Amino acid sequence: MVNLVLIGLLVVFCIGYWRFVDIQRWWWQRQYATQVLSAQDKQLLLQYMPIYRNLSAHERAQLERHIVWFLGEKRVLGRDGLKVNRAMAVIVAADACLLVLQQAWPLYPNVKEVLLYPSSYYASQTSTDAAGLVNYHTAIRQGESWPGGTLVLSWHDVLEGNRLPGDGHNLVFHEFAHQLDQQTGSTNGTPALPKEISYQQWGEVLTRAYQRLKTQLAYQMPHTIHSYGATNEAEFFAVVTETFIEKPSQLRREEPELFNLLVQYFRFDPSHWHPSY
Repeated sequence: MVNLVLIGLLVVFCIGYWRFVDIQRWWWQRQYATQVLSAQDKQLLLQYMPIYRNLSAHERAQLERHIVWFLGEKRVLGRDGLKVNRAMAVIVAADACLLVLQQAWPLYPNVKEVLLYPSSYYASQTSTDAAGLVNYHTAIRQGESWPGGTLVLSWHDVLEGNRLPGDGHNLVFHEFAHQLDQQTGSTNGTPALPKEISYQQWGEVLTRAYQRLKTQLAYQMPHTIHSYGATNEAEFFAVVTETFIEKPSQLRREEPELFNLLVQYFRFDPSHWHPSY
């Protein structure tokens, strides 16, 4: 009899472990079913997030549901005396959730907290010179994405990213793109891919676009993707994400193969979000 009970408990445990994400989603659906953004929250997004104004009704509803979930599951904390209010947290969550608009919960499963500084901040940094000596110094940063689940953002630059929605620069998009990249356990410009995209295809397309950007910079040719994307493959993916969302028409013209691959990956085409750009 005892053996049967133990076997039954083992079966229940295995089923629960195997279906953990589904059970978790079911629980979240119940937990957040009645929670919605307030009219004040939505008015805030209309005022400070131009892209939100151009979303379809379905896209807005999906983004709003994601924001509710994000604010319930992640902490947004102030640093250097900055007091984070509801409006600030909503704006950060909205930008972050736009990248994963078509994904299911949990969003950014590794992210536990977002730290907001009033503006650019000093961060400790180490570097190794040619002789192998390690140098310690400080650097001015606008944002960072840590594999351990913390993002650091400059609030001033968060606002600037939304104020100019067509310039190809958005700090939140950039740092959360790094989080997508880091979900695989490494930061190399290759996030976890949906089954319809092979890792070989991803590597080939992004490598070609990355090399073209480096060539454009070397010969001082015009380019849509910001020069910071030529730093390395990880920064290229983060910068391309910014460009894809904020300058989709220009990116499609210059890098059609890359643009179409990003549409497949993100599962949305941001072109209609920029009718005046």
